[in-house]
Amino acid sequence: MTTTRTHTLRRDERGFSLITVGFGFMGLFAATMLAIDVGMLVVARAQAQTAADSGALAGATALVFNSFTDRSASGPAVVGAINTATSNKVVGRSPSVTSADVVFPFNPATGQSDLVQVTVHRTAARGNPVSTLIATFFGVNDADIFATATATAAPANAQTCVLPFTIPDKWIEKQCGMSSCTWTPTDTFNVYADHGNQQNVGEPLSNPDIYIPPGSRDATGYNPVTDRGVQLVLKNNTQNRIAPGMYNAWDLPGSVGGDDYRNNIAQCNPNLIAIGDVMTPENGNMTGPTQQGTEDLVAADPNAYWNADCNCVKGSRYATSPRIRVVPLYNPTRYTDGQHTGKSQPELEVVNYLGFFVEEINGGGEVIGRITPIAGRVSGSGSSPIGAFSQAIMLVK
Repeated sequence: MTTTRTHTLRRDERGFSLITVGFGFMGLFAATMLAIDVGMLVVARAQAQTAADSGALAGATALVFNSFTDRSASGPAVVGAINTATSNKVVGRSPSVTSADVVFPFNPATGQSDLVQVTVHRTAARGNPVSTLIATFFGVNDADIFATATATAAPANAQTCVLPFTIPDKWIEKQCGMSSCTWTPTDTFNVYADHGNQQNVGEPLSNPDIYIPPGSRDATGYNPVTDRGVQLVLKNNTQNRIAPGMYNAWDLPGSVGGDDYRNNIAQCNPNLIAIGDVMTPENGNMTGPTQQGTEDLVAADPNAYWNADCNCVKGSRYATSPRIRVVPLYNPTRYTDGQHTGKSQPELEVVNYLGFFVEEINGGGEVIGRITPIAGRVSGSGSSPIGAFSQAIMLVK
């Protein structure tokens, strides 16, 4: 009897089953809880990347709109990158970002240091690692999380919200005899001699004005840093002159006539206008529609004004005043060659853009405004030339 009972207990596996189930449950529980830690760390990594991305974009934005040259620890690009990155929480806490974490790598494509790289940290070395939950039972109390992002303020080749009038891009003024030449907004572009009221129709000048379009580091066009705040007074070009203060009206795609022209001044036209596009001249008298459209535009943000202390717009009810618009710039050399060969219509090829804050339109129909930096776009339809006025702000990695 005793032998039989002992034999039975030896073969009874019910106790081992309970032990096996117990260990299995513990393993499953531990794996499940560790998965929570892993999931939390994945979320933390994604949040850190968001913080780095936003910081890099803020730094690039400051390069365009505040100062392209100030890369100091107290400069707008570094401060903007740090403030924006640290405003993004990583698992409920701000990441660590110092001025040393914001760098400006050289961009071989543009030949400039127009890249902004930001690294954010939640690490033991910075005293703010991400604490674990279940992994602490296995001796892992925290984890290091960091992320890096790079944004660019690179030359743009396309724009929306373009005004339906155009002026020539900037050139090197040479019509000054023996004195030193300095370009001014009242100059005219001359390659050929003038005959009476007809400009650039005679023989070639011995000292012609020089225009080099974007695409070269020697480009002569407007510069958002050195030309910022320059006031331009624009009036309708009735004498076929090539001057910064003379604009030519043109028809945006899908637009024709005075009503469309007026609306394209008062409101943002969403058509994408790219460098290399040819603008169709508007043949009608646009003095009235220019006056009306500009008055409508100013009325849309009446308290905005140009502040000379910061060389920027103040008083706007918007983050970016709608009165900051894009003036397409045409190639003065091509225009001049058309004049010289007797073409009846001006040749208006988009070669650059100008950020233009519309201050007012006076009683004489002159549009008065200030040159200001603007952001642009990169379109697949063309290149992004070195020397372009507007900059495209975007993440590159």
